[in-house]
Amino acid sequence: MNDTVRQRVINEYIQKDPFAAHLGAKIEIVEPGHSRVSLTITEEMTNFHGTTHGGVIFALSDMAFAAASNSHGLLAVALNVGINFLKATKPGDQLVAEAKEEHIGGRVALYDITVRDEQTGELVAKSQDLAYRKNERFV
Repeated sequence: MNDTVRQRVINEYIQKDPFAAHLGAKIEIVEPGHSRVSLTITEEMTNFHGTTHGGVIFALSDMAFAAASNSHGLLAVALNVGINFLKATKPGDQLVAEAKEEHIGGRVALYDITVRDEQTGELVAKSQDLAYRKNERFV
């Protein structure tokens, strides 16, 4: 299988994420070491203050992390995730999470994830995540 076909198959595999589909998230970019996932916030995604639930923002960040860390076709799982919430959002806001691979060292890889308000460009959350890369290809 050549690299172009392999990347297409990896992308198709990642696009089948049932939780992303359940939330209505769109996996827009999957490239080696990089991903972008977007989500429009609905009323059902808010907390009792009427702002976006932190769990939703975390989930969006985690989806981008999962897509980027698995983008090489090796099975990758989270070892550690640390997230900072920086700005509240509300229903109707379009959030975009972008993950970038910062370092691969043997079985571990480090990713930098930002979640932004797509309309304003403001930083909503920032995460630094560590993945364990198994010696197992899913493609």
